[in-house]
Amino acid sequence: MTTEGTDRGADRAWAPTRPAHLAAPPPPPPPAAPLPPTRSAGAPRTVVPARTAPVPAPGRSGRGGKVGRPPAPRRARLVVRRLDPWSVLKFSLVYSLCLLLVGLIAVTSLYYALDGIGVFDSLARAIDTLTDAPAGNSSRQSFRPTLIIGAAAVLLGINSLLLTALATLGAFLYNLCASFAGGIEVTLAERD
Repeated sequence: MTTEGTDRGADRAWAPTRPAHLAAPPPPPPPAAPLPPTRSAGAPRTVVPARTAPVPAPGRSGRGGKVGRPPAPRRARLVVRRLDPWSVLKFSLVYSLCLLLVGLIAVTSLYYALDGIGVFDSLARAIDTLTDAPAGNSSRQSFRPTLIIGAAAVLLGINSLLLTALATLGAFLYNLCASFAGGIEVTLAERD
């Protein structure tokens, strides 16, 4: 077996996986630039010039505008002609459920904070004193956590349903008005 046949066999072994113009190995990368010399305490200082950005040709800026003045920000005037009621329903439902969760957390933490400092006990004693309630019948039962937090949950749930329904109805009304008036015009611009 000759070395010429071996080289051809090696070329055929990997040639189908690489195009012909890439068959030769790439040239080695150029050597890295040498690092600037470090200065020891008694050595003289070496000054290395800083790299500068390329200067555009006279009469032109790098972005195609006039020299010395940045280009004006782009502006687009758009008209919102239609709101999809289904997407408004989904968005408002998720938004109102988040508000319901935040409201429940707020009511629960507020209830336990007020109960911890004894507001409900003193309020129940004041109500019992004003109404001359018998000793066994305390108005403290009116301030149970299940009653207060449950009532808040019901009110927040009704609020969520109303918010979702009104947002969807608002999308229908907007579409109706936009068909007559043309919609809301919005101007979008880049930051300066």
